[in-house]
Amino acid sequence: MDVLMTELFRTDIGLLSLFTILFIVGMSVFFVMYFRKKIAHDAAEHERQVRQGKQP
Repeated sequence: MDVLMTELFRTDIGLLSLFTILFIVGMSVFFVMYFRKKIAHDAAEHERQVRQGKQP
């Protein structure tokens, strides 16, 4: 395990791999938050239109 951590934090390819992993995790968190916000907004907009009688 010590060799793996040394490889990950002390070599160029290890640091690049770590950056890539963190970037992908961060990007997935961003997309989940973005999509949840958009879905909630669209659902609220649809509900508002239904109440106004604009949607069947």
